[in-house]
Amino acid sequence: MKKNKEIIWWIVLIGIIFLGVVPILLMLLSSFSNGWKWPEVFPHSFSLRAWQYIFTSTSKTLEGIGMSLKIALIVTLINLIFAIPAGDALGRYAFKGKKFIEGILFMPIVVPPIVVMMGMYKTFIRLDLTESIMGVVIAHMIATLPYMIRAIMISFNHLGFEWEEQAKMLGGGRFYRFFYVILPFLLPGIVAGSSLTILISLSQYIVTVLIGGGKIVTLPILMFPFINGNDQSIGAAYTVLFAIMAIFSLWIMDLFLKRYYEDKKIY
Repeated sequence: MKKNKEIIWWIVLIGIIFLGVVPILLMLLSSFSNGWKWPEVFPHSFSLRAWQYIFTSTSKTLEGIGMSLKIALIVTLINLIFAIPAGDALGRYAFKGKKFIEGILFMPIVVPPIVVMMGMYKTFIRLDLTESIMGVVIAHMIATLPYMIRAIMISFNHLGFEWEEQAKMLGGGRFYRFFYVILPFLLPGIVAGSSLTILISLSQYIVTVLIGGGKIVTLPILMFPFINGNDQSIGAAYTVLFAIMAIFSLWIMDLFLKRYYEDKKIY
């Protein structure tokens, strides 16, 4: 039995390495290649051309990274403002029509994205929200808010009312109860929802193209033409850069969570 578990563990480990690490290594290798065509096992020559290009002023890479992070941060903050009261209502209260409201809120996850985008695009044209940062932010919110609400709703569901009621009996006001009782319980859900929001927002391409109209330039906007066949080496370099940016964002979130619980001495 023990030997079988070890075999299964090694199979799972090899599968994770193959699916997760190998594609990244291939992309990294391709970004340093001077052309890698089928059926070559390895690139016939190597060059820094792709990395030199993406960091030139003409490539607008730094502008794209800045705009991507700016939009992701704004979307995350606004999502939190809406998701905390929504998660509280759906996670701790029972009321008529609760399932119907949940279905409406989580509809963007179920409905095919192309259907949502076309209807959204027509509406945004009428509201004069196209080709603006605000329009792109709202479009990203539609795609990410359900994940934030779901993560915080689960935290509220596990919290219940007991701790808050005890704090109220001890004289704690509304703001005191929120910051010292509710927020510590919500923090894992907030971090999980924020992580999903940032990752989904950073990766949005079609929504940003439609609503931004080419004027709002994010990293996926710069990356996609090269991935689509214009220059595979530059596309691979952009992909590696995007992966580094996403991993760095998740690392910051994880570091914040650990530091918070270390300060509270409950981690």
